Amino acid sequence: MKQTIHFTKMQGAGNDYIYVNASQYPIADLAGAARAWSDRNKGIGSDGLVIIEKADDAVADFSMRIFNSDGSEADMCGNASRCIGKYIYERRLSEKRCIRLQTRSGIKNLWIDVDDADKVREVTVDMLEPRFDCREQFEGVPCKENEIEACGHKFKGTFVSMGNPHFVIFVTDMDTLDICKYGSALESNPVFPRRCNIEFAQIVSPECIRVRVWERGSGITKACGSGACATAVAAGITSRAGREVTISMDGGDLNVSWNPPAGHVYLSGPAEFVFDGEIEYGSC
Repeated sequence: MKQTIHFTKMQGAGNDYIYVNASQYPIADLAGAARAWSDRNKGIGSDGLVIIEKADDAVADFSMRIFNSDGSEADMCGNASRCIGKYIYERRLSEKRCIRLQTRSGIKNLWIDVDDADKVREVTVDMLEPRFDCREQFEGVPCKENEIEACGHKFKGTFVSMGNPHFVIFVTDMDTLDICKYGSALESNPVFPRRCNIEFAQIVSPECIRVRVWERGSGITKACGSGACATAVAAGITSRAGREVTISMDGGDLNVSWNPPAGHVYLSGPAEFVFDGEIEYGSC
């Protein structure tokens, strides 16, 4: 039986997802919906599908599930989390300025910064602590830089888990590097049991890093929030940058701060509504 699903498309630094309030519009086949709706030629067009639900109050305020455009389920997405903060506050699902969001990689706190018109200006996400020794995501030796081969080229990179896996490679030839060719090959390298997000980063200054990303399950995207955090951490532990940096991605800038004594990484940036719509779902 067909049903009409109301959705909202949002973007953070160009990282665009389809958002559905599953408390009002339950979807049986989330992976299938993500694949069909994310198609930029035949569907709505997005990097994936994000499901928002009310959580058990004892655990969190809301929960998030995120499905990549290939239908695979991700553990976390920093940009989607920021967009959810704006969605929840401006759609009046909550008046809280600090929202606890349940994800597959733990509870994340979202801080909502509003302007004089009570519109969300910026959302900051506590991305928790980075991990370097994460055997279920990385079978290499935890160290600052590992060497991995892809398509006959050897890359040195640093593995960082921000709840989801990232491999950060610092380069000097960002504009000439074939991100699609090498990103797709590195994503599925056997050293990553569950595949991996690949960041290609170039130092602009100690306070600014240029990043292009190949996202696991989605390919090249305009931005990746958890990837921005992983890049900042990798730059910090290899003494390439300071503890507060601007990550410049194809879709815009994100701000990341990391305070190693406390351990947590904080991601900040704007989030925007793109449009609302309705789509038919299900069979006749």
